[in-house]
Amino acid sequence: MITTDIAVIGAGPVGLFAIFEAGLLKMRCHLIDYLPQVGGQLSEIYPKKPIYDIPGYPSVLAQELIDNLMEQAKPFHPTFTLGERIEGLEKRGEADFVLTTNMGTVIEAKVVVIAGGLGCFEPRKPAVENLENFENGKGVNYMILDPEKYRDQKMVIAGGGDSALDWTIYLAEVCSELTLVHRSESFRGAPDSVAKVMALAESGKINLILNSNLQAVHGTDKLEKVQIVQNRTMEKTVVEADHLIPLFGLSPKLGPIEDWNLNINKSAIEVNVDDYSTNIPGIYAIGDINTYTNKLKLILCGFHEAALMSHSAYSYMNPGVKYTMKYTTVNGVSEF
Repeated sequence: MITTDIAVIGAGPVGLFAIFEAGLLKMRCHLIDYLPQVGGQLSEIYPKKPIYDIPGYPSVLAQELIDNLMEQAKPFHPTFTLGERIEGLEKRGEADFVLTTNMGTVIEAKVVVIAGGLGCFEPRKPAVENLENFENGKGVNYMILDPEKYRDQKMVIAGGGDSALDWTIYLAEVCSELTLVHRSESFRGAPDSVAKVMALAESGKINLILNSNLQAVHGTDKLEKVQIVQNRTMEKTVVEADHLIPLFGLSPKLGPIEDWNLNINKSAIEVNVDDYSTNIPGIYAIGDINTYTNKLKLILCGFHEAALMSHSAYSYMNPGVKYTMKYTTVNGVSEF
């Protein structure tokens, strides 16, 4: 069992900033996210997108912002459970919460903070014949948790965004054979990544199939073949494969949060704007997942919410105690 002061559900930018704000008040954070890495949408969907509304940064790339937030949080030694989704939440006694993930991990916390952005991300699945028959360890996955799992394996990746391009570039040196399938001739990803993929195709290190869609998957106990159809000629191609990774983005959903007796309004959690607490004492919601009058879905606003939430959480955990932050300087470096 993992024990912490605050369990933060969601490791996007707002969840990461909550580590810093809670750390200033000497509270420990453990973050849980269904994605295999921190960063939420910024890292998974558009890591190279410039962001213009972060104070002190005229422009900052999404992934750079995440890296900076992790560096800022480092002194407070946060811990993480990644690649797992919170399935159950139980309140024990007056203060403690017990959370359980889909992989059986148990986290005990005094406060729960929901910072899941737009909710729990679920993969967008293509309409492919027999696809579900090969999920759950039989060859079809929708995210890559451990690249070494695919060493010397035959892989098919489908998609045209940054994730598909980046993983193609990386896994070209890992897989024995790699095929990238895209429905168009143009990609949505970064031009530099597109150029690298094209170079890999020209050198014969990967197979690149454009203007084509996945049509069906075949095999006995495990995936063996992927059938691809050309959009214009309807010509079919069959590729031998041990693994298929469709990377068509993620769809946000509240998921199990809907069953936690929170006040929900249009797929968002209603909060008290004094401290962003929910209708259940000890549970807070910050960032895009909450709603209130005049709500603005900005990272900046989420940072503000994280700060107020942290002070309220401290008071909730320590009734009647007011914490005063003390700053000291050691060799010119401020410490808390």
